[in-house]
Amino acid sequence: MSSSPDYIAGVAGFVDRTLQNEGAWYRADDVESRLGGSLASYGSSVGAVRGTVRDALRKFKELDRDGVVLLASALWGRPKPGARPVFERRLAAVVLLQSRWKLLSHSDLTRIEGFLRSAESPELATPLLGDVVAPLVSGLAGRDRQKANVVLARWSQDPDRQLRAAAAFLECCRAEVPYKSVEAPHKGENHERSL
Repeated sequence: MSSSPDYIAGVAGFVDRTLQNEGAWYRADDVESRLGGSLASYGSSVGAVRGTVRDALRKFKELDRDGVVLLASALWGRPKPGARPVFERRLAAVVLLQSRWKLLSHSDLTRIEGFLRSAESPELATPLLGDVVAPLVSGLAGRDRQKANVVLARWSQDPDRQLRAAAAFLECCRAEVPYKSVEAPHKGENHERSL
């Protein structure tokens, strides 16, 4: 079963080991400095992250929707108790969701909300919004779209500035037909963007 805990742990372990092997200390120092130490870094390049996810999807072909969502959650979390979350693992979760967003449903917005709340960087939030949430929401219809709209309305009233900015960004995306990836608002901006 592709969503069993052991299977997901095996896939996450493969991704984690590969990212560590692809890392370089000077890139790790740069990432940790740029992010203010909020996330650890293995120092893997973006290309290495993308390649690792591609290889994992080829090696572990049985990943279904539940498996993809559970793997993204495993990668988003801490690699071990007491450790800081790792930027490249989180980026791998975003790349995974980018490549499999068509498997997602409106019910996954709550999990993605948790990712947005803890993103710690526009380098994670921007592609998550622009390349996962925006096409997901724009592809929903009927009751699924109504349920997604309830979540987005809640985001627009949330005390978390990142979620309010995400809701404003997604509202702008609704006007764009067909869906096109656009730049999402960056964390820390204190004005709404009009696109």
